[in-house]
Amino acid sequence: MRSLPHKTALVTGGAGGIGLAIANKLAEGGTNTIIADPKQPVAQYLRLFYHNTDITSAESVARLYTYLQDRHGIPDLIVCNAGQGIKERLAEGDPEKWHNILNLNVMGHLRTIRAFLPQMLEKSHTTDIVFISSVAARKPHEWGGIYAASKAAIQSIAETLRLEVQPKVRVSTVLPGVVDTDFFSNTIGGSDESAKNFGWGSLSAEEVAEAVCYIISRPAGVAVNEITIRPAAQAF
Repeated sequence: MRSLPHKTALVTGGAGGIGLAIANKLAEGGTNTIIADPKQPVAQYLRLFYHNTDITSAESVARLYTYLQDRHGIPDLIVCNAGQGIKERLAEGDPEKWHNILNLNVMGHLRTIRAFLPQMLEKSHTTDIVFISSVAARKPHEWGGIYAASKAAIQSIAETLRLEVQPKVRVSTVLPGVVDTDFFSNTIGGSDESAKNFGWGSLSAEEVAEAVCYIISRPAGVAVNEITIRPAAQAF
C-alpha cells in the first residue's frame, strides 16, 4: 500500500461496505482514520478509530467535532460516505421515510461539512472532501426517485463547494455503479435485491476505495473532481 498524504481522515458511515473499505485503505496508507457511524466496526488496522455518530443529529455532529478537535485535530480529509437507499413509488410511498433518507443522504453531509470546513480552510496544506455519490444521480428510475434525488443533490452540492473552496480544499465525487455490499439488504423496500440481481457483475468495495485513494494521492495542484466507476457490463 502506497503512503497517503493526509495525517487525519474522517469517514462517515464507515462501519461496513464502501465506507469501511475506504477507512481500511486510508489506515493502511498511514492515515489516522476516524469512522463516524452509529454502528461500531470491527477495526482491522491500528490507525483506525471510532466515534458513535449519527449525522442526522446536529448534537451528534457537534460531539464528533469536539472529539476530533480534542483527540486528533481537524481532519485533512473528509469522506462523506454515509447513506441509505429507498425504493418507493412517489404515488404510494411514505413522505416521512423520504424525509429521513434526505436528512441522512444530504443534510447529514451538509452538517458534517459545515462543522469542519472553516478550520480545514485555515490549514497551510491542501485538504480534501470526497463525496460517495452514485450513478443513480444521473439516471432517475422507477421506484428510485428519492434516492436518485438525494445523490443528484450531492452532485450539485459538491460542484458548488468546489467553486467556493478550491484550490484550498479539493472537492471530489465518486459515482459507483453496482457494488457488492450490504447496501441492497439495507435499502428500504429493497431487501429482496442483491448485486447479482442486475446481471452486470459488480465492483468490490475495495475497488471503490482505490478510486478514493487515487483522488487524494494526486499532487497538491491537481484536482480529480469526479470519477464514475462501475462494472464494465453495467448499462447505466
